[in-house]
Amino acid sequence: MQWIRWGKASCLSATLILGGSLAVAQPQEETFPIQEDPSSASEFTPSDLNEQSLRLPATDLNPLNPDPKVLDVPTTPGDVKVDPNLDQAITLQQALELAKRNNRDLQIAELQLRQSKAALAEAKAAKLPTATAQASVNRIDSATTRIAIKQNEEAQISAIENQIQQLQAQLPGLNPVQAAIVDQTIQGLQADLQTVRDSRPSSVSNLFNSSVQLDYDVFTSGQRPASIQAAQSAVKAAEKSLETELQQLGLDVTNDYYDMQQADELVQIAGAAVKNAEETLANTQALEQAGLGTRFDVLRSEVQLANQQQQLSQAQSQQQTARRQLAQRLSLNPQAALSAADPVKIAGLWPLSITDTIVKAQQNRSELGELLDQRQIAQQNERLIKGSFGPQVSVSASGTFAVDLSDPTEAFGYALGGQVTKTLFDGGATKANAKQQALEAKIAETQFANFKNLIRFQVEQNFFTLQSSFKNIGTNECAVTQAEQSLELARLRLRAGIGTQLEVSNAETELTRTRSNRLQAIIDYNRALIALERFVGHRQPQARMGEVPASATQENLCNGTQSG
Repeated sequence: MQWIRWGKASCLSATLILGGSLAVAQPQEETFPIQEDPSSASEFTPSDLNEQSLRLPATDLNPLNPDPKVLDVPTTPGDVKVDPNLDQAITLQQALELAKRNNRDLQIAELQLRQSKAALAEAKAAKLPTATAQASVNRIDSATTRIAIKQNEEAQISAIENQIQQLQAQLPGLNPVQAAIVDQTIQGLQADLQTVRDSRPSSVSNLFNSSVQLDYDVFTSGQRPASIQAAQSAVKAAEKSLETELQQLGLDVTNDYYDMQQADELVQIAGAAVKNAEETLANTQALEQAGLGTRFDVLRSEVQLANQQQQLSQAQSQQQTARRQLAQRLSLNPQAALSAADPVKIAGLWPLSITDTIVKAQQNRSELGELLDQRQIAQQNERLIKGSFGPQVSVSASGTFAVDLSDPTEAFGYALGGQVTKTLFDGGATKANAKQQALEAKIAETQFANFKNLIRFQVEQNFFTLQSSFKNIGTNECAVTQAEQSLELARLRLRAGIGTQLEVSNAETELTRTRSNRLQAIIDYNRALIALERFVGHRQPQARMGEVPASATQENLCNGTQSG
């Protein structure tokens, strides 16, 4: 590939007014030789680009990091006021580094991946039995027990008193020996009666109970493996989602950085237009004072200057907006401010043909893999739902140990069991739910096919933009040179009295427009290049000479000159 640089004397036959005579300078074209180093091609910057004085990039990015206390909100204006010490110029690579470190959307994707891995661990835990242990200490004073104790006591007292009365009734007819025996029996019953009244049992009990139980699902009709496989697919989908988020973040940050670069250059272009308008106004005022100009020309120059000043004000506003947009994307310290440290230049060359690009994009896009994972999840969920209608077999074993703390007595017991359950009828709910998941898998397949078409369109759209912008860079470089010379000639004609202020105003407008077009062509080229890298799924190696599309290199861009 060959780059051409147009000098100020090229693309235009410069007409100079020298003492009222016309002299024609023939165009001279300056052609740069073919570059052998691919890096030098990617470093190419069109000549005479109106770059602002770039600041040196920041050496320490840590002060730009946000406060780790994410739930705090500012309470005073000073918390969000830009700190001059945090007004830093950064390169594109530094912006990408800050984005990977601080971007909130990327952090959310990372947390979602960790969440999916935790869900997978939960699903795998179903392959092991569940063990539970329980221990309790209880002190019970039951009202029912109190009533039962009292009723039992009253019944015992009544029975003993009845026996005593019966024996006392027999005493008068007994001989002394029998009377002595009965009397002794009565005394024994009276002692028992007193014992019952004095030794009422307590209604309070202190019990310690402990148990251990083991449960295991022996057969789940395929639910357990389906659940594990669905969780594994969810982890893969989350990994691809994180990869997609990282790639999209790179594209968004790069575009925001290009927006900032473009806004900076537009400020410079607008500033140059204001300077030109001020120079024109000074010339027309001098001509008016010398009697060679009119008040009308002065008024026209003042209007032109006012218009250019308004364009400068709008460009400065867009510059501030672009800088804040990048700061928001990078989730920076609220007191930080950014500017671009990289100059506007061609970011590189695309090494692949359009067909190779389409194939690589459809092979490498993580979104396609994510859709396949979603399809796999739906299929496993269908299997999981169908398994719930099948038989479920489980076994359990438990052991218990109890101690009465009031009357130290202990005991041990155990239980073994198995259970089989089978849903016989659920009104068709399981079948309908399984059908939903089957249709979800079909939807993922259709989305896969649709996204393949979208990938092709995205590649073609940006590839064509890359080609056209590549041509436009050279064309607009030539146009800028022509516009600069046209403005110079218009001013010379005005000073010589054979031109008009309208010619100068038109020339200034054309110069501003061509400079903006040249800047837009470079920005569009870089945007298309980074978009192709995003759509392919990874950054391609820089192209060597001759590997770019032939239509972009074999083009007669200016003055019939062909590069090849």
